[in-house]
Amino acid sequence: MWLVGDIGGTKTILALYEAEGNDWQCRKTARYASADYHQFSELLTLFLADVSAPIDAVCIGIAGPVINGDCITTNLPWVIKHKEIGRQTGTDKVWLLNDLEASAWGLLALPETDFVELNSSAKHQSDGNKAVVAAGTGLGEALMICYGDDYRIIATEGGHADFAPGDRQQIGLLDYLMDKLDGHVSYERVLSGSGLHAIYGYLKQSQFALELPDTALRIQKEDPAAVIGMLGVAGSDPLCVEALKIFCRIYGAEAGNLALKCLPYSGIYLTGGIAAKILPALQKGEFITSFINKGRSSSVIETISVKVCMNQEVGLHGALNFLQNRLAGQAH
Repeated sequence: MWLVGDIGGTKTILALYEAEGNDWQCRKTARYASADYHQFSELLTLFLADVSAPIDAVCIGIAGPVINGDCITTNLPWVIKHKEIGRQTGTDKVWLLNDLEASAWGLLALPETDFVELNSSAKHQSDGNKAVVAAGTGLGEALMICYGDDYRIIATEGGHADFAPGDRQQIGLLDYLMDKLDGHVSYERVLSGSGLHAIYGYLKQSQFALELPDTALRIQKEDPAAVIGMLGVAGSDPLCVEALKIFCRIYGAEAGNLALKCLPYSGIYLTGGIAAKILPALQKGEFITSFINKGRSSSVIETISVKVCMNQEVGLHGALNFLQNRLAGQAH
């Protein structure tokens, strides 16, 4: 039995897989609100309470940097240690991956039907690099470097790089966020759920449009980013529509920045909790226009495929794929 997981700032998904012939079948899966638990060990104890079968291997993708096999999560007060998980599960085969590293492994295992192309000028190259960008509770990025017939997956903390505004409106947004955050503004502060809410707040403060009373009430009672994203896609609230446009422009610009750094001619992929939910907005063209808008280097990336991953369990699939590759020949 293999235990795989995907730990994010908002939710944690755990699953148990068992070999059945040449395939792997999910025997148990559960979702948890991450913030409801003081440490991951509490959540894992709950998940394993009714599990009697021995666990042979563990792989978990985590939103945060993994250093020497352990992780201090970025948007949760958790310290996750691979040896502690080994003690809880009874196996020394424990791997913790950065969540984007896990997503990259997942992309290699998913069918093409799980993706939607954003770049109508895309020309696919089968033996090129790939890259992953994921906006959700935070912003993650990973590189997939082509190495013969395989890929070397490199986790990064690129989401914490300095935010660079692309126009005067975004300069105003940067000033607004610098005042709010008392200093450093990263891309994650803009390209995340809280970032979309911050863009909305900036537009409201700068009097781009009046805030609708019903929207204000919903933002107070519900997840602000979900409300803004939904109303922005629907086109029913001017502030939400503009906030989503700015979000898409900046998302495209940062995806383009990553493309320039690793030249992913086999594609750049958008995962995370936001992209699939705002797909109609991403398809309107502002994302891809900003992606390509790199001055003298626009022609270098203008034909790179940019795909939205619609499978929201890509990290879980990635953890399983990692174990299948790592333990090849030992799976049974």
